[in-house]
Amino acid sequence: MNDAMDLKGIKVMIIDDSHTIRRSAEIFLGQSGCEIILATDGFDAMAKIIDYHPDVIFIDIVMPRLDGYQACMLIKKNPRFQSIPIIMLSSKSGLFDRARGRMVGSDEYLTKPFTKEALLNIVRKYTAQHHAEN
Repeated sequence: MNDAMDLKGIKVMIIDDSHTIRRSAEIFLGQSGCEIILATDGFDAMAKIIDYHPDVIFIDIVMPRLDGYQACMLIKKNPRFQSIPIIMLSSKSGLFDRARGRMVGSDEYLTKPFTKEALLNIVRKYTAQHHAEN
């Protein structure tokens, strides 16, 4: 598989208050052809989700104003967006955080710092599932 453009046209939203994390994800995924949508917190993300309807969302748990759990719950409660896979991002890998993420509707959990391969594998997994279902 050609890694350079195998995800061309897939819209991926990265919601994180850390510029470094947003930029890393943008570079890693952009090199594989993804269209990247960046948001700094849950409130910023809500308007962009309506405008861009991403295929996959990565969301940090700990953010100001509207945290990842709250934002995930709001996204999953909206019938237009509840099928979008949401991957929680956290520097903690605790069982409690994973369980709480599942309770609000997240599909997966990725510990920061992440690798390029980890990001790409998750995007491939959820976009392949989506295409198989449609």
